[in-house]
Amino acid sequence: MKTIIIEDENLTAKRLESLLHKWDSTIQVEAILPSVDEAVKWFGSNAEPDLIFMDIHLEDDLAFKIFEQVRIAAPVIFTTAYDEYMIQAFKVNSIDYLLKPINYDELVQAIEKFKRLKNQFAQPNLETLLKSLGHKEPEYKSRFMITVGTRIKSIETSDIAYFYSEEKLTFMVTKEGQNLPIDFSLDKLTTMMNPRDYFRISRQFLVSFQSIQTVHAHIKGKLKLELTPKTKLEVLVSGDRMTDFKEWLGR
Repeated sequence: MKTIIIEDENLTAKRLESLLHKWDSTIQVEAILPSVDEAVKWFGSNAEPDLIFMDIHLEDDLAFKIFEQVRIAAPVIFTTAYDEYMIQAFKVNSIDYLLKPINYDELVQAIEKFKRLKNQFAQPNLETLLKSLGHKEPEYKSRFMITVGTRIKSIETSDIAYFYSEEKLTFMVTKEGQNLPIDFSLDKLTTMMNPRDYFRISRQFLVSFQSIQTVHAHIKGKLKLELTPKTKLEVLVSGDRMTDFKEWLGR
């Protein structure tokens, strides 16, 4: 069996080569390639191996860039230190994955799996793999269930103007002017709301783009906002968030 190792850590690559020879001394490791650039050049002038061992982070870019530049039909066993979420992505089109440091028994199982599947193996679907890798659009909150007296009310996020905190409590203000207490902290809400539409301007306010009526220059170079619906509180953009806020406004 002919194989190549695409790995930028030389000790890791050599250890993998040693483990492969431990399993089968006749395995030919035709190349150890540390970068996307060298891998692309190698595939451009060599016949494909039977199997590829591929790390994800190479010295010049992500290994998936290789697939964008050359057509590769050979199956891949990924070697990675990624968490379970990322690993699940690699299983979409690869033969298998190996967590670093590579375990000999797991290596043998992966190769045995390759031997069983090699006649059925299809070219990796790069688009599916990249989407799974982390280019999915995150899921943000679409509605909140709010308790008002003895009633439970559903509020769509599109109807929310802004959130603010006061005296250790957090409130939601709807576009219609309803001021409703909410159980989430502003820190938590910042992760729940779509950052295209909502921006945490300070420790006290998380505002929607639609709620910003006017932006005023304020003392010491700060910005003061007028919101709709109006609020009795002064709404200032924190100094450490000014640059990001201006970029957000201009998107």
